[in-house]
Amino acid sequence: MPTSAISSIEDKKRLVRRLAGSSRGFAEQYGFQVTNNPASLFQVLYLSVLLARRGDFRRAVESARALRDEGWDSAARLARSLHESRVRVLRAAGQRGDVDAVADVLGDLARVVVDRYRGDLRRLRAKAHYDPRLERELLSELPGVDGQVVELFLREAQALWREVAPVADRRALVAARRLGLGRSASDLAGLAGSGESERLAWLVGALARVDLEQRYAEVMS
Repeated sequence: MPTSAISSIEDKKRLVRRLAGSSRGFAEQYGFQVTNNPASLFQVLYLSVLLARRGDFRRAVESARALRDEGWDSAARLARSLHESRVRVLRAAGQRGDVDAVADVLGDLARVVVDRYRGDLRRLRAKAHYDPRLERELLSELPGVDGQVVELFLREAQALWREVAPVADRRALVAARRLGLGRSASDLAGLAGSGESERLAWLVGALARVDLEQRYAEVMS
């Protein structure tokens, strides 16, 4: 069903305030804190890897939670895990398809983050000299991290890594267009407020959730 988009700037800003104030972004809504410490950033990264796979996003969230709850809440701890253990945890969390391949990718990802950055993605940021283009390039060199994963990770991380803003993933932009809030990350940044990368991250995360959960009617009511 088509969604009746709003048109006045006042109504747009009112909706943006409501969406941005409804949660602290996508990851935090599902129990993953976005804070500037190595464990938190790495959890957001492997959540992004899982979300980028085809299938129900809830399964991806449950899998990421299961990894964290197993005690693999940092790159160093996940790197020390056994392949068979990762397979067991992912299957129990509902992962489908080639679970062995997913377990391999996650193990490789953790080991490379440990080897290159001592388990701390803030070192990747420093190596890039806070240049958004280089940050994206270094992220995309990690196992299992393609362009979509980079977008999903930076959607959350822009609250902390302000230099990468504005970032909006495909789902968020679909929702923004349907709701009449714009067609680009820059459009959303203009509504969120100049320099408000944290508020933008919350807005973009909320929009992604609207599309994934198909809550358009609720939002527009």
